[in-house]
Parts: sequence; C-alpha cells; structure tokens
Amino acid sequence: MLSFVRKLRLTAAARQFLACRDGSIMPMMVLLTIPLVAAIGFSVDYTSAVTTRSDMQNALDAAIISITTMPTTTALADRQTALQQAYAANGGQGTATLTGVTVDAFGTATFTATASYPMPTSFMQVARIDTVQVGVGSAVRKTPALVQTTFKVTKVSGYWAKTMTLWGTKFGDTTPQKLMTIGYSYNGYGDPKGYGTTTVNTVNGATSTTVQKQACTTGALKTLQKSVPSGVSIQTDQYGTSYYCVDTFYPASGAGAVIDVSQMDQLYLEMDVPSGNPTVLKSNDPNTSNRLYIGTSPTNLTEVATGQKVDIFTAVPCGQPGYQAWEDGGNPVPAAYTNADFFYTVQGKCDYNQRPSTTVLTQ
Repeated sequence: MLSFVRKLRLTAAARQFLACRDGSIMPMMVLLTIPLVAAIGFSVDYTSAVTTRSDMQNALDAAIISITTMPTTTALADRQTALQQAYAANGGQGTATLTGVTVDAFGTATFTATASYPMPTSFMQVARIDTVQVGVGSAVRKTPALVQTTFKVTKVSGYWAKTMTLWGTKFGDTTPQKLMTIGYSYNGYGDPKGYGTTTVNTVNGATSTTVQKQACTTGALKTLQKSVPSGVSIQTDQYGTSYYCVDTFYPASGAGAVIDVSQMDQLYLEMDVPSGNPTVLKSNDPNTSNRLYIGTSPTNLTEVATGQKVDIFTAVPCGQPGYQAWEDGGNPVPAAYTNADFFYTVQGKCDYNQRPSTTVLTQ
C-alpha cells in the first residue's frame, strides 16, 4: 500500500513539473537558441561578404581596364592613384593596389592588381569575430596596337585630279587633324587610262613635307625607249598605252610617308575627287567605304562591303606590307580591283599603346 502511494506522489510531481509556467525552463531554452541564432547570424554575414566580394571584383576589373588607357609614359605611382580613384568611383570597398605592369619585347602589356577590405560583421561578433577580410584580384593583357604607319604610292591614274588625306584624332580631342596628303594631277596625254604626277606629303600642323613624288610619262614606245631612265621599266596597260613612272623619295633613302599614330584614338582615310560622283569618299563612311579595296598582295584586293566602316588601326598590318586601292568614282561599284585608280602599299609598326580596344581581362 505504501509503495502504491509513493508512485502516485511521484506521478503527480512529474505532471506538476511539466505543467509549470513559472519560467524555470527558460535557461534551457536560451541555451538551445544561442546556436541557432549564431548559425543564422553567420549565414547573414557570409552572404554579405559574398555580395561585397562580387562588388569589389566588378569595381577592380573596371578600374584596372581604365588605367590601361593612360599615356604609355605614365608613372607607376600615377597609375596607382588612378586605380584607387577608379576603384572607389565604381563602388569598391577598401584599398586597391597595382601589383605589376610589364611590357614584353613584342609590346604586349600585362597589368595586375588586388583589392582588400576588412568587412565589419554584424552577428559574428558574438563569436568575437569583428571583421572578415575580403580580397579580390584582377589582371588584363593588352596586345600591341598600331603606333606607326608608312604609306607608299605604287600607281595612280585617271583624268581626274584627286587627293587622299589621312586624318587622325588624338586621345581626348574631338577635332581630327591632317597627318598626310597624297595629291594627283593628270598629265593630259589623252590615253584611255590617264597617267600623271603624284606627290606624297606628311603634315605636322601647318607644315607639309614632301616625302615621295611619282611622275609618269606617256608616249609612243619608241619615244619612251629614248627617254626612259636607267633602272626604270616601260609598261603597257590593258588599253595598249605605253608609259613609265619614276619614283623620287625625300630623302633618297626614304620609304614613303612615315607617320606616328601612337597618340591617335581614331584614324580614317578620305579621298576628294572634285569631278567624281561622289566627290568625297571616306573609309569611316558606310556609304562610300565600298570604293576602298584592301588585300594582302597587289593582285589580291577585296572591295569593302557596302555599309561597312573601316578601322584603319586593323586595316594596316603590323610588320608586313598591306595593299590598298581606291576607285575614284569613274566606275560603279561593286567592281573588280583592276578598275581602281589609286594604288599604294601601307605597312604598320605595332607596340604598347593606350587604345582600349586591345585590352582583355585574363583574371
């Protein structure tokens, strides 16, 4: 009987404990809640760190690309300053550091940079973690770009006078300036194709300097044979006209019009033909660029497709001769390159340059 009474008392006590609402169980609940809150807090801080890192990466990528368009003579310290300014302007947190700028023997440049930020935490401070270090890195490769180009006339013909001009716009400028002119005048002989004298000048501001002159003489074959200079060949065109052309370079060892384009952001060619239709042709005008031919040899020239703009920076090959020609408006296009009237070679020299179009992210 006593045993039975004790069991009843124990059962009643258990029920009373379970039904208790006086707060005695709260310490246990608090202990169980702390890990849960900490886990949620850590997750919030982690998500914040991931977002911050993504923003920093985008800002650093934009910043490192921006400093590749600075002049090639810019000091490392000045690039560092510009990097930090661009990084902050793009929303980057912390400090951006330029870790390297190298240019190899072929003119390919590599830029590397890092950024770091001690991100303050919100919930991780419970575990005495006040900040989390967030870091990113970026690198770009900048391939060589055109810095110099050499034009040399090979043959110009036609009854119409014409002038080809190379225009260039400097970085930061909006107004193009003349860099070269090639003028042609007909000799009036009366043959079907027409030949004359072509003069190539480089232009520096108000100063124009003659660097090549090509004078073509037309006549009866027997007459030409008596006057042709030594080392010059008499040619016969598709119409049966005999002629020869003499090239004179200034200085005598010159190669044509050598033009520094390293400071040019834009280049285009213009052909002015007062008697033609149209009278003005431009390589960057999609309505007239189809009168320009570009090729890899004197007999492999392709007409520019109608509606296209020609980027002279890519149309001029690096380290090897390229071949170009213009149809001056006397014939409708499309037409074979043999109908063109203005032939010349052009060769480029490429090196490290501040043009942005040759830059790609590598990290």
